[in-house]
Amino acid sequence: MQTVRTPDERFADLPDFPFAPHFVEVDDDEGGTLRVHHLDEGPADGPVVLLMHGEPTWSFLYRHMVPTLVDAGFRVVAPDLVGFGRSDKPTEQSDHTYARHVGWMRQALFDRLDLRGITFFGQDWGGLIGLRLVAAEPDRYARVVVGNTGLPTGQGAPSDAFLAWQEFSQTTEHFPVGGIINGGCATDLAPEVVAAYDAPFPDDSYKAGARIMPALVPTSTDDPASADNQAAWEVLAGFDRPFLCAFSDGDPITKGGDAPFRAKVPGAQGRDHPTIEGGGHFLQEDRGPELARVIVAFVRETS
Repeated sequence: MQTVRTPDERFADLPDFPFAPHFVEVDDDEGGTLRVHHLDEGPADGPVVLLMHGEPTWSFLYRHMVPTLVDAGFRVVAPDLVGFGRSDKPTEQSDHTYARHVGWMRQALFDRLDLRGITFFGQDWGGLIGLRLVAAEPDRYARVVVGNTGLPTGQGAPSDAFLAWQEFSQTTEHFPVGGIINGGCATDLAPEVVAAYDAPFPDDSYKAGARIMPALVPTSTDDPASADNQAAWEVLAGFDRPFLCAFSDGDPITKGGDAPFRAKVPGAQGRDHPTIEGGGHFLQEDRGPELARVIVAFVRETS
């Protein structure tokens, strides 16, 4: 598998991002290895909060949440998916499959870091991958929070907004990562923040994962990930540990996506699920500290 690694100098002097990099290596599924980056902040023996980003962002997305969570006494781990952030980037779109991304994160978070007692938050692909990990080893998790995400099986019609995004990702000549993220926020990002989201991608050869991920979302039951996601839903249908939906009010792509979790996951039933007002698709960017406080309160309420 051919990969590229973003030069370190691309990550120098990013705004509000004083966090030290940490790395583990995972098997690439073809006999080689991939370096996976993660943030690891707060007390090493603190209860773990795992934050997983989606596409085309990276752990920079969580910079306004990490301080609140650390101040509350948590160890905060935020990985960069393979192909994103400071993690290695396979250069062929065909190198990226849903199953591989689940496997790479399972190795990084379970086999290398051995995270347990996890409070999980996932958004966008962070939920699509992270919830598969919850289903794979539910006993590692103390509770789950999801926002602006889903676990699609291809059995329901995707939104028009998602289909438009999927088509754009596969047909556009220019894939402006920072501009795309800015367009998915309710707030207008400063130029230096847009640049920080562009930092992992010096040129298009680094963007294979970012470009292909929208096409990997199952939109029919013929999709190779459909059966795996249906199996994950069967596990979640018996997941009785605390489960919270914290979706924003301004995301046309995932609007209503909380309903299946609230209906099917035992741990989600009978709870007051907050709506994060004033948040777009990337609610961590628009309302990061507020979302972090929701997580802190949920942990304290359910401990």
